[in-house]
Amino acid sequence: MKENKLRFILVLAVLMVFGFMVTSLTSYFAAHNSLSKQISETALPLTSDNIYSEIQNDLLKPIFISSLMAQDTFVRDWTIQGEEEPHRLVRYLAEIQKQYKAVTAFFVSEKTKRYYHPTGVIKTLSPQDDIDEWYYHFRDSGEEYEVNVDADTANPGKMTIFINYRVFDYAGNYIGATGVGLSVNKVQELIRIYQERYGRRVLFVDRQGQVMMASEQYRGGSIRNTQGLEKIATQILAVPSGTYQYERDGKTVHLNARLVPEFQWYLLVEQEEKTVEGEITNNLISNLAVSLAICIIVISLAHMTISRYQRRLEDMAMNDKLTNVSNRHMFDAVFDQVERTSKRQNHPVSLVMVDIDQFKSINDTYGHWAGDKVIVTIASILKERLRDSDSIFRWGGEEFLILLPDCSLERAVGIAEDLRRAIAASTVRADSENIVVTASFGVAEQGVNEDSQAVMKRVDCALYEAKDAGRNMVVRA
Repeated sequence: MKENKLRFILVLAVLMVFGFMVTSLTSYFAAHNSLSKQISETALPLTSDNIYSEIQNDLLKPIFISSLMAQDTFVRDWTIQGEEEPHRLVRYLAEIQKQYKAVTAFFVSEKTKRYYHPTGVIKTLSPQDDIDEWYYHFRDSGEEYEVNVDADTANPGKMTIFINYRVFDYAGNYIGATGVGLSVNKVQELIRIYQERYGRRVLFVDRQGQVMMASEQYRGGSIRNTQGLEKIATQILAVPSGTYQYERDGKTVHLNARLVPEFQWYLLVEQEEKTVEGEITNNLISNLAVSLAICIIVISLAHMTISRYQRRLEDMAMNDKLTNVSNRHMFDAVFDQVERTSKRQNHPVSLVMVDIDQFKSINDTYGHWAGDKVIVTIASILKERLRDSDSIFRWGGEEFLILLPDCSLERAVGIAEDLRRAIAASTVRADSENIVVTASFGVAEQGVNEDSQAVMKRVDCALYEAKDAGRNMVVRA
């Protein structure tokens, strides 16, 4: 397994290096020997990194401001305490707007649906009002924050770039949305400055190819419908970054595209060539053919290797081979997920530890194959009598751990007692004899702010109490 992995990595690395070297050297020698001067004067410089850095300084600042507002204890405490004295929050929003020179600042309460603004309470949002659709879409999206261009609720005739941020109470419950707005005109001005500074056309498009921001000279709603770009639009939108060329009005245009993850928009920077030479075109076609061939080979090898080993690795990592239940290594990941959900929904979580009584004696008397049969039987009983939402883990040789989400201690004790009776009523056939099996149970409910190790320690102690008290019983922590 290890040798196959190393071999795969080595082959993949050799192919990638070979592909890049062939492509780079072909481009270099062709440009150097024929049109080095023209290419150096007209090829698209690597300016997208510089523009992206300026975007971080100019456009990502509102995201930071919205994040600070969402984490502000004043906003959360004021909302949790019933939104009393609205003028306090209005004054807070006005200060945010003034201090950070934002076009607007706002807070929408999930409980009352009131839209708070530096000028006061603008309105109460309604799902029937089209202008309020942004809030319900954002609330239901599950995203931590979003950037969208929309009409300002306080001034419906004015388009604004909004950075909306989710606000949670201290228990992780969603209580509203806050954020700031950036003027569309300001972003248009930034694009104009970028174009003048670098001498190239700058566009922002969303993941579907819709042009979100561009210079005033640009005409077009989507790159999928723009001359020349429509042929490579799918390529651009399929990968995080890339360099392309296309024909527009008989001229070759070089384009560099990169995804700005904070906005989920693509930054496109392009420049026309002054001349079109057959040698450059032929070499670009050769480069694309080589790159495509390398990509096909790499993808094919990756697909074959991953398809062959993925299922096997997942099965080995997640499941116990004997009982086909989850193994001990999966517990932390599953518990973390259940714990987050339970805190968000304010539901209890309980654990049950199961230990087969006198298991060593069973192995010594009937053999290990009979012991395995007992373990498989117990696992089957547990799976048959638990909910789909419950999780079973093979914890040790003869131990199982059961994770019960949305389950109180009293209910968990009842479940454990039901399992105990079912196990005690079962028999395992070993040759000509029936093996009577019992099990001991420890039960604990996770306490407030108690981590997995602490509750595991308590449930383990409860199990040992059951064993010491005579076995075949349920003991709560």
